Amino acid sequence: MGGNAKTTEFLKECLSDALIKLLKTKPIEKITIPEIAEMANVGRTTYFRNFTAKNEVLTFKITQLWDRWADEHGLAEPRGYSPNNALDFFNFNSSIRELLNLIYTRGLQSALYDAFYHIIMPPYGATSIERYKNSFYCYGLFGLLDQWIKCKYKESPEEMAKIFLKEIVGQKDRI
Repeated sequence: MGGNAKTTEFLKECLSDALIKLLKTKPIEKITIPEIAEMANVGRTTYFRNFTAKNEVLTFKITQLWDRWADEHGLAEPRGYSPNNALDFFNFNSSIRELLNLIYTRGLQSALYDAFYHIIMPPYGATSIERYKNSFYCYGLFGLLDQWIKCKYKESPEEMAKIFLKEIVGQKDRI
């Protein structure tokens, strides 16, 4: 990544951190773009150059957190999805519980789904079958995650991966 790309990523992360901080005190509808920019210590144009909606800011943050987590945990293929990385999916989400709880408190689940869509769906060159398969995993995993969050993370990440693999996908003894 060149200098400009690193700067852009840094500024986007500043904006996302500012939005998250503001979400702790008020709903997204009451948060203004100037407030986000001021808290991030950037100009409003930086916001508009990088985002068109506040949900995109959250989606960016979740995607960034996933990329970092995947790198720290040595995931060979951090983008896309297969049943082999079900445990990684639930471990990652367990690690960002505080953010997930805030997202759910504020009713912003669509930003979470959009992040997983960006992470799981191949951008270009995939066959129809690959797109359908990845779409299935994206919706299915989001549905499981949604219930897991609503049930206050009752099961461990390992138990959730087993539920997904055994009960949903029909595979046994993968974890």
